[in-house]
Amino acid sequence: MRRSDANNKAVFANLLLAGFALLGLWAIGLVKFDEAIPLTIADTESRVQAIIVLTGGSGRLDAGLDLLARDPRARLFVSGVYKGNEVRHLLKLSSQRPPALGARIGIGNAIDTRENAAETAVWVVEHNIRSLRLVTAAYHMPRSLLEFEHKLPDVKIIAHPVFPEHVKQERWWAYPGTAALVVSEYNKFLLAWVRQQFEGWSGLWAIASTVPE
Repeated sequence: MRRSDANNKAVFANLLLAGFALLGLWAIGLVKFDEAIPLTIADTESRVQAIIVLTGGSGRLDAGLDLLARDPRARLFVSGVYKGNEVRHLLKLSSQRPPALGARIGIGNAIDTRENAAETAVWVVEHNIRSLRLVTAAYHMPRSLLEFEHKLPDVKIIAHPVFPEHVKQERWWAYPGTAALVVSEYNKFLLAWVRQQFEGWSGLWAIASTVPE
């Protein structure tokens, strides 16, 4: 009986240590994630063939349309538009932009970031795009880049973050709403990263299983 109690205590202690180790790794990752959230637009000058806007937050569509208006050769793809909405409706929602811009705008109906990347990848191939500017909220940018670079490894992607007023990036941990948002986004980033690793290993295993012995 005593030996069994000792074994149980050892197992509990090991599990506790493992839990603390995982929590420590998670916390270190959160710090790195915080460092990856952009505070400014690092590159405002480089020309690209396309502008990609991920809907879901304030300022994103306006930023994308401003970029489109400044570059007559670029195209705009808005990913995550509610089904049934058309380009002319988007233009009405955004400060009555010139209707002529509509000819250079495409829309998609993705419901999450993974689908944003997938439907954008299809559009990019259709239009032979080799460079793009990705417009989304700063806190959403690390996960967006993770998904887009995974789907479009051969396309140059320039981050173009927008900064919603309600998100307090400076000292975000001091604001409960922003802290919850950042932690939630970090956890989603981790899940996306794990999924991609699993997909990579699954793909290698599938290839290996087809090789004749």
